Amino acid sequence: MTTAATHIDQWDRIDRATAHLDGPVVALDRNAFEANVADLRRRAGGMPIRVASKSLRVRSVIDDILARDGFAGVLAYDIDEAIWLATRSGVTDVLMGYPTARRASIAALAADEVAASRVTLLVDSTDHLDLIDAAAPVRAHPIRVAIDLDASLDAPLVGHIGVHRSPVHSVDDAVALARAIVARPGVTLVGVMSYEAQIAGVGDAAPGGLGSGAPLRNRLIRTMQTASMAELRRRRGAAVAAIGELCDLEFVNAGGTGSLEVTAADPSVTDIAAGSGFFGGHLFDTYSHFRPAPALGFGLQVVRRPRQGMVTCHGGGWIASGPPAPDRLPLPVWPPGLAYIDREAAGEVQTPLRGDAADALAIGDRVWFRHTKSGEPAEHCAAIVIVDGDEVVDTVPTYRGEGMCFL
Repeated sequence: MTTAATHIDQWDRIDRATAHLDGPVVALDRNAFEANVADLRRRAGGMPIRVASKSLRVRSVIDDILARDGFAGVLAYDIDEAIWLATRSGVTDVLMGYPTARRASIAALAADEVAASRVTLLVDSTDHLDLIDAAAPVRAHPIRVAIDLDASLDAPLVGHIGVHRSPVHSVDDAVALARAIVARPGVTLVGVMSYEAQIAGVGDAAPGGLGSGAPLRNRLIRTMQTASMAELRRRRGAAVAAIGELCDLEFVNAGGTGSLEVTAADPSVTDIAAGSGFFGGHLFDTYSHFRPAPALGFGLQVVRRPRQGMVTCHGGGWIASGPPAPDRLPLPVWPPGLAYIDREAAGEVQTPLRGDAADALAIGDRVWFRHTKSGEPAEHCAAIVIVDGDEVVDTVPTYRGEGMCFL
């Protein structure tokens, strides 16, 4: 595990390498990225990793990862994105991570032989099948579909634990939908997906002493995750086996960056999704069993000095999705010793910061931040720079830089 001092040196090095660039600058540290790629592959234990594109949104980076051993396929977040990756980048296996209701895009998918053979739509009800039929009533190529099997835990007393995704929870639910798909002309059931968000997306090592309640909360989370995974393995295994009696499944996708080890141990799963672990957002600093390197960061320029001990940066409101809370804010990391103003936090156009380090910053100097998850930086910039050692070695466009705004 790297130390705080190492990270300070890292941001200092990145700042020097990008000093000739105006802000905001989004930088990917090549060495940290390579360390994350290797660690994800190690944690997966030989099971293929499907790249969750919503956490990257940089096509050249996705292509680079897929060219490596241990990685196969994309988990896309939008149908137009999925078609684009399948046809523009030639990704041969693109699974939609969410259902779609875009009729024109479904029709375009059905009309494109290459896209139709590479893209799999996610469904969780016969309503989705009806929508596909209405959008593309006549199609030369069958639409590939996968069932979204709910992976949440229905716990006694506590109730629902996890995200509210698919209504397909029980084995009977899954079999009933599978039968309907198999009986429906023009669609082919090829896979199952089940994302265990309460395991993959919840850290179990939040900082804090006894007075904060963090140790107790962490123990409760570990207990919940162990129980949830045991229940899910039984239910998912039974559902996959039952569906397999009706058709030949090509894949069973599950998991995420936070659950690679335990998901890989499920014999019913064939590939695991991961996205945020490549860039190492600070949300993943709260896991006990792994710690991604902070590979991506963004630098904002100081444009004001309102008073002693305070500076204001241009921009900064690159806030992650999820419940509004401080952990969704970007984390100021360099120079060390800067913090948000509680009443303002990260602003859309300006972000004031306070701390002893502020007085050493001049107008035009840069403050570096870590993102929370991973998708948000690429939505705020047209390109990222690749830093290797003390120099910028490449500049690559984000989705936005290629003129694409999917969601």
